[in-house]
Amino acid sequence: MEQKNGSSLTGFLLLSFSDRPQLELVLFVVVLIFYIFTLLGNTTIIALSHLDPHLHTPMYFFLSNLSFLDLCYTTSVVPQLLVNLSGADKTISFAGCVVQLYISLGLGCTECILLGVMAFDRYVAVCRPLHYTVIMHPRLCALMASASWFIGFANSLLQTVLTFLLPICGRNKLDHFFCEIPAFLKLACIDISMIQSEMFFASVFMLLIPASLIMLSYGGIVRAILRIKSSAGQRKAFGTCGSHLTVVTLFYGTAIYAYLQPSNHYSQDQGKFIALFYTIVTPMINPFIYTLRNKDVKGAMKKILWESYDSR
Repeated sequence: MEQKNGSSLTGFLLLSFSDRPQLELVLFVVVLIFYIFTLLGNTTIIALSHLDPHLHTPMYFFLSNLSFLDLCYTTSVVPQLLVNLSGADKTISFAGCVVQLYISLGLGCTECILLGVMAFDRYVAVCRPLHYTVIMHPRLCALMASASWFIGFANSLLQTVLTFLLPICGRNKLDHFFCEIPAFLKLACIDISMIQSEMFFASVFMLLIPASLIMLSYGGIVRAILRIKSSAGQRKAFGTCGSHLTVVTLFYGTAIYAYLQPSNHYSQDQGKFIALFYTIVTPMINPFIYTLRNKDVKGAMKKILWESYDSR
């Protein structure tokens, strides 16, 4: 008898990169190295933001939130991927797939909003420097960070429920390396145009609205910087925003490609490699972008390392 929906399935087969067996060992090594650097880099950012009093500012409060989010996001995907790449067993239980989709999507949505909040923080720092500490007081920062997490996971709950209510008629081969909505929709055995429309508008809300707010914030920042007469002042102002803008470009560019293009133009192979980028590469390079371009973080790192050396 044919299974009519996902609830009757015991699990899913993640095809991952099984059609390229010669690539799996290479990907295993690369993904493992990237994952180790992700853990080290983001843990360092969180530790520095906590240990150095000079970094107890709104900017580094949000940055440590971003680092913690990237740690969780990568960890929700990479361990399962490493298991799949290293052996013949490429299955994931039904409950595991639900949890992975909910958590990874929730973290991704949270990052969309958090990057918008960080852009607002940079806008206030550049355009309202004299009122910065008054506007960005700790209670408001905590409220905005909490709202980012709440909205991100509320949207994820809605989309996860809609996804797993779809009848998939016993098909359990998921052509991806983790449980993600675009790949999962291909298993449905009914007309999903209505569901796709609902999810498209949800994606527009989660991606384009924060992206629009980021563009507005940076429009105000650019106007403020151009009014600064000294070139040194302009470089300093651009320096405080350059790292964040780089992270925004990397994250939104890949996420918009994955979630906002028409489904008939969606290439599953391209989708897998794009997903590798925003689940593994971007969380790994974020700490390096902030540390290599940020004198405060490099100074805090040197100070803490020097103090640790002196205490021996």
